[in-house]
Amino acid sequence: MKKTYILSSVLTVAATLTACHGSHNSSDSDGEMPVDVAEATVDSVVLHKTYPGYLDALEQVEIVGRASGQLTGTYFNGGDHVAKGQVLFTIEDTKYRDAVTQAQAQLETAKSTNAYASSHYQAVKKALESDAVSQMEVNQAESAFHESEAAIKNAQAALQTALTQLSYCTVTAPISGTITSGIPYGHDFINGEASPVPLATIYDNSAFNAIFSIEDEQYINLVNEEHGPGKAIMSKVPLTFSEKLPHSYFGDLSYIAPSIDKSTGTMVVKCVVENPYNELRNGMYLTIDLPYSVDPKAILVKDSSIGTDQLGKYLYVVNDSDKVVYTTVKVGELVNDSMRVVNEGIAPGTRYVTKALLKVRDGMKVKPIKTN
Repeated sequence: MKKTYILSSVLTVAATLTACHGSHNSSDSDGEMPVDVAEATVDSVVLHKTYPGYLDALEQVEIVGRASGQLTGTYFNGGDHVAKGQVLFTIEDTKYRDAVTQAQAQLETAKSTNAYASSHYQAVKKALESDAVSQMEVNQAESAFHESEAAIKNAQAALQTALTQLSYCTVTAPISGTITSGIPYGHDFINGEASPVPLATIYDNSAFNAIFSIEDEQYINLVNEEHGPGKAIMSKVPLTFSEKLPHSYFGDLSYIAPSIDKSTGTMVVKCVVENPYNELRNGMYLTIDLPYSVDPKAILVKDSSIGTDQLGKYLYVVNDSDKVVYTTVKVGELVNDSMRVVNEGIAPGTRYVTKALLKVRDGMKVKPIKTN
């Protein structure tokens, strides 16, 4: 009796499982999987092309020593912000001060000689009226007077040169900006009279040129846009850096080279970039998203809905019969961080799958659920 009961129970359970399994398969074959779909939209989009570039300070000055002597002082630290006119270096100036003193003495001598020559000339001319002197003596006095005037000018020029050379012993900042490290105090003898000696460089970091190169055909696009409805897109060009900065930066197109490099087929373009937060530095590498056109009727889909396989990019499109259709597409740039431009493959209003991409298959009948 126990064996009969057990066998009967096993058969009952098996029959129940078989019935349940058969019921499940029937539901799968007859049911349609719900999937989220959206429609391809149309919008006006500014098209960009990405180029690598670098920052170059609008103004940068190399500080040089033009006097000869021992460096007697350095009055900044590398990386400091220095103000225009601030003393940066001093060079031993003894011989230059002596030269100024000597030039001043020569000028005083020339002035004294001129005063005597002028007085003598006037006296000789008066004496000529009474035939007390000859015309030759008058001519000699006049010549001496003019020579004394020339001597004053030479002495003045010599004094100015001596003062200028003395001024080279105090090196000041010609512009305001960030300065590089200089020669340490007492480290070296400056022989600036023979050839100017580089001491440091000042970079004005208030603004930069973002410099990059574009192809000649891209230049034609720029020209067409610049004279068309898209002229405004040439300002506020987006810039990005290798690492995200606390603030966003944009540049205004300011310069296009007057010629194309025949060896590369490219030309230099510059954008002016303001640096109000002092985060940018000379020489930083960046990426420029250069606008080149406006597509008033760009087709947009969610970027997350686009798949990639060996054939390229594709979308799962849902046709009028609610069947999934594998559709290859050619895509453009990303818009607003989430939408992607589709250049070929679909039309405006086309329904496409937005979720469960791994579950749908080409030709599958689905139940579309429209989402935003």
